[in-house]
Amino acid sequence: MNKSLLKSRIFALLALGILLYWFVIPAVLTHNIQDLVEADKVSKITPLMEKTWNFYQKGRYVSPNAPKPVKDDLKKTGMVHLKKMIDNDAELNVVTAPIWYVALEAPNYPKEAFPEGIPVYYHFDGFSGDVHEMNTINHFIGMDPMKRGAPYLRMVAPYALVFLALLLVYFILYDSKILNFLMIIPIALPAIFLGFYAYWLYWFGHHMHAWGAFKIKPFTPTVFGDGKVAQFTTHSYPTWGFWLLLAISLLSLLALISRLKAEKQEV
Repeated sequence: MNKSLLKSRIFALLALGILLYWFVIPAVLTHNIQDLVEADKVSKITPLMEKTWNFYQKGRYVSPNAPKPVKDDLKKTGMVHLKKMIDNDAELNVVTAPIWYVALEAPNYPKEAFPEGIPVYYHFDGFSGDVHEMNTINHFIGMDPMKRGAPYLRMVAPYALVFLALLLVYFILYDSKILNFLMIIPIALPAIFLGFYAYWLYWFGHHMHAWGAFKIKPFTPTVFGDGKVAQFTTHSYPTWGFWLLLAISLLSLLALISRLKAEKQEV
């Protein structure tokens, strides 16, 4: 086998592995858990969905505002369980890799209780962290709740991730100029996420409501770095899921370069 072709397949396989493990599998198997809970259809949550959520929730952020039984569960087992969260009406998170996070600091959120401020993590398919608390703060300044942001993107995210996984599989198995062209999508994943993220931050900041207790002019929240919103200090930075996206992007680029090199060598 051509060495460049072999390298191409190895690079694509590594990208596929990261995509499947941290994004596709948790997104597909836990996709509608929150919707089922909100619709009072908990009985439709399968054991596989519950086990997947529990597995990927390990080591994730648990809010200081979580109910005491949930905190006790964390202390006792080192993790929180979906059933315990549902039984105690705790806020549920999505469990794919978090890509970006925003944290707010203010005098009324002391470091002792909130050492990380009020953090919210952004995923392809939803949010995690102190989402309810962040929505309360947003309401205070007349901003919509977070679920208003990118509703269709979050809805189709699992299907889009499956499409990307299939694209990488076909790229590994077949030689096609169309597949080579479509590899631009996984290569551009970090930029695609940042584009949507920046747009929706702009949208939220420019669609303020008069019912806010604190009136501020339309603004664009900080996309990257530190900023100020009313009395809050904001921090907006990539988190570990973004570095996974960069790895997928780089591996996909190397796979494409190696494939094109192999095609030239075969001419």
